[in-house]
Amino acid sequence: MALVQETDPFAPDNKGKLSEVSSGISHGELIRDYVLGPEATWRFSTPSYSRVNDTYFEHRAMKHPEGCLEAIVSKIVKNWEVESHHIADIHQWKTVDVSMFKAALNGGCPCSAKLMADVGHNNMLVGETQNYSAARHTFESSYKVFGAAFPEGFAWEVLEVYSGPPTIAFKWRHFGKMVGTYKDKTGKQHKGNGEFLNLIGMCIATVNESLVIETLDVYYNPSDMIEPLVTAKST
Repeated sequence: MALVQETDPFAPDNKGKLSEVSSGISHGELIRDYVLGPEATWRFSTPSYSRVNDTYFEHRAMKHPEGCLEAIVSKIVKNWEVESHHIADIHQWKTVDVSMFKAALNGGCPCSAKLMADVGHNNMLVGETQNYSAARHTFESSYKVFGAAFPEGFAWEVLEVYSGPPTIAFKWRHFGKMVGTYKDKTGKQHKGNGEFLNLIGMCIATVNESLVIETLDVYYNPSDMIEPLVTAKST
């Protein structure tokens, strides 16, 4: 994910395309190609993916051939991430069918597009754990917490796709260096030790014939993300 309030200096206007740095072109590979709609506006400013892209290209486990199913699914999800993080008005979204979109974690209560836009991915996809409480965070505060924990970005990749559209089942990986400071739900600060956090999960997505997302069912253990942030020992 991009650091949510970080402005992209290579895209000085507040409209249009992502910069080549954020799209991945400067690394020699187009990994997201989101273009803002003519009436749409960014939540804060044009997002910067510079730091998270550096992490992604240096430490990804897979490099999928252009045009393969894994590469297509990766771009779908990365464009959705741009939009749902960085455009507040769901009526300006185009990567999902907002009239029917639902997202759920581990088979739990589904979340609408509006709720996700209001609370953010972090709160929806982490929820309540021993050391993180979504109920205590807003959209903005949740991104500050995880942005502080992963100042170099928390990158995401598709590992393997098991079935193609309209029902896409795939394995994913989230990864980043714990070089920042994580603030748990009691307010205690936990300084990272620079080690990598590797998070593996599954997702089942349904899309329409235009590859617009209708549902997302995400499966992983949220404690696998949070506990390393509070138990890391400095070396």
